[in-house]
Amino acid sequence: MLRKLLANIYHRLPLLRETHSLVCQLHAVNYQLDALIREHRETRATLLLLENNLKASQMIQLHDFDLRAHQRYAEPKRLLRYQAQVSSQNGEDGVIHEIFRRIGTTTRIFAEVGIGDGYENNTAFLLAQGWTGFWIDADGTFLKALEKREDLSGDCLRHLVALTSRENICQLFGQLGVPVEFDLMSLDIDQNTYYLWEALRSFRPRVVVIEYNAAIPPDIEWKVRYDANRVWDGSQNFGASLKSFEMLGRELGYSLVGCDFGGTNAFFVRDDLLADKFAGPFTAENHYEPARYPMCHRRCHRPAILDRSV
Repeated sequence: MLRKLLANIYHRLPLLRETHSLVCQLHAVNYQLDALIREHRETRATLLLLENNLKASQMIQLHDFDLRAHQRYAEPKRLLRYQAQVSSQNGEDGVIHEIFRRIGTTTRIFAEVGIGDGYENNTAFLLAQGWTGFWIDADGTFLKALEKREDLSGDCLRHLVALTSRENICQLFGQLGVPVEFDLMSLDIDQNTYYLWEALRSFRPRVVVIEYNAAIPPDIEWKVRYDANRVWDGSQNFGASLKSFEMLGRELGYSLVGCDFGGTNAFFVRDDLLADKFAGPFTAENHYEPARYPMCHRRCHRPAILDRSV
């Protein structure tokens, strides 16, 4: 029996040797593939970094130099040349600062609906400058930005985590204690932003910043169908056209004075404050900026709420 077993093993040795050789070759191929994958990832990361750096350089050239030489954007009463990014997504911080440089401040109170993670929005920089205000967002992610920030405690910033709608927004403002008249209101809830401003007609902020749908040409009135429970699905079927916001603003006593270069936010000033401080006519056709979302970039370090200065 033992002799037969040894004979079988002897006859199978070539097969075992070949199998072992194939396994070794497969290990070698696998090692080479891993090396190629690592090299590809490193090359891809390097190319991505170079692409991002090139994009940033092009945007800096455009915003800091080219726009000032362009006849449209060089006009002193237009707001685009004053764009600056501290905590905003685009250049809204600088535009807001310039608007209040022209019309002055009163209460230095803001109210913003749709503030994201708290680090990047239209009022975080105002908060850092000593303003007080109110934040509302359906997602409580922004609460993390407020942790361990004693300078943001107390009455300087009141906030709510709530899904806003045309039916409840005035109640939520009342719950927070938002005054009827204050300096700045910013609205950005993607889907139903138009209907929120329409519902807030009893409040009289001096300046309104509002997200518009730049996919719609400036001479077309259009707004999304209202549904209180409907949220943005990531498509271009959201909000309202700039013309629709122009007409709503006109009805509420506000004039469109500009848009940010990325085609994200529009700026409105209450009619009694206009004087001769902004570029007319105050129409969508005059102030529309097309969607330039791929050009949006952060040119400084990661966003943060700056220390509060009082």
